[in-house]
Amino acid sequence: MAEFSQNRSKRRDSEVLGGAVDFLLANARLVLGVGGAAVLGIATLAVKRLIDRATSPRDEDDAKGDAPCLEDSWQDLSLLKATPRLQSRPPPAALSQPMPPPAPSLSAPEGPADTGPQTSPQLSSPAPPLCLTFQEKLLAFERDHVTMPGAHVSLAKQLAGDIALELQAYLRNKFPDLPFGALVPGGPLYEGLQAGAADPVRLLVPLALEPGLWSLVAGLDTVAQDPRCWAVRRTQLEFRPRGSSPWDRFLVGGYLSSRVLLELLRKALTASVNWPAIGSLLGCLIRPRVASDELLLEVQHECLELTVAVLLTVAGAQDGDLLLAWPLEGLAGNLWLQDWYPAEAARLRALDEQDAGTRRRLLLLLCTVCRGHPALWRLGRDRLAQVVLHLGEQEADWAEEALGEHFLQALELLLGSVEQASLPSHFNRGVNLLDGLREEEIDDLGFALYRGLQAPEGLL
Repeated sequence: MAEFSQNRSKRRDSEVLGGAVDFLLANARLVLGVGGAAVLGIATLAVKRLIDRATSPRDEDDAKGDAPCLEDSWQDLSLLKATPRLQSRPPPAALSQPMPPPAPSLSAPEGPADTGPQTSPQLSSPAPPLCLTFQEKLLAFERDHVTMPGAHVSLAKQLAGDIALELQAYLRNKFPDLPFGALVPGGPLYEGLQAGAADPVRLLVPLALEPGLWSLVAGLDTVAQDPRCWAVRRTQLEFRPRGSSPWDRFLVGGYLSSRVLLELLRKALTASVNWPAIGSLLGCLIRPRVASDELLLEVQHECLELTVAVLLTVAGAQDGDLLLAWPLEGLAGNLWLQDWYPAEAARLRALDEQDAGTRRRLLLLLCTVCRGHPALWRLGRDRLAQVVLHLGEQEADWAEEALGEHFLQALELLLGSVEQASLPSHFNRGVNLLDGLREEEIDDLGFALYRGLQAPEGLL
């Protein structure tokens, strides 16, 4: 009877404990989810078995079943070890932060919680780096550094024209006996060849020489023997003696001296012209560049900066040719330099109009790239224009798609010319455009061009 009562009380305790376990598991499923309820159920079952073994008397049946019970207990412990831990719930302060996605459960759910299609989130892979060709990089460089806005071009032309009018009025008042012609602004800005604001506007100051009193002598026929230059000789001295022409006071050895005229105009521009007053009238700041051998004016406007090159000129041997008063050295100091710019601009324009080519765009790119380089700036527009002219008449395809290829061809042509220390002029093959450079400067040019061909992107 006592044994029966003991077994009855044991079953009652088991029922109470089982009911409590069921209640906990039902509520744990609501709170912790299926995975959490599974872990809690296994743990509760293992604890219940341990309690049953500890409270039950050891009889023969239990002694026989010790081995299986021990085996079951290690299986329960192994289940506890193999079950993944639930992630700890975040503290209240971190509830506003985005929670990481829960780890996938190893146990399958008891029933389908959502009958809709389960789409796993797609991980966005980082975009691959943008790789541009040299052609694309060259066009981007042209857009960002070469092209000058139309509003700036119009403003620069207006300022150059106003400065020309003011300077012409000054020259007529200062030197009424010297017949200067009308000052005409020109240059790359007016030819569509302006490579940014750094290219100077050419302000031509023509000398009106009397016909029949002056003749031109080629530079090779003078003591200087310079094919780049011309001498302006005074003639008819027996009929029109010295002093008959207002330009006779600038003669040196019977020739009109460009050096003496340059010094006259330099003193006037730097010491006599009231540039602050002219600048305030035009809404800009104008200052002569004193340190330069050329006659340069620096113009600063609130929208742009501009350089104006004042050039004394006389008519050349052929129609349209110009001779410039240029700061030359040595025996050529009194001679006049042949100006090839008008012929270069006209030839490039004619070639581009024939095939809608990009020769002038190539020249602008080369000028902009070389101007900002520590060694290539010595090439200058005149040498680069000759290279483009050489290529422009040799190559056939001048579409935009070939612009990058022609850029590299120009570098190769320049490198070959530097290696031979010879770059003949397109209009006068007897003129070597590299003659004015020293040997170390030519070496620097060759090294820079070689590196540019190896990595052309580094020039942009």
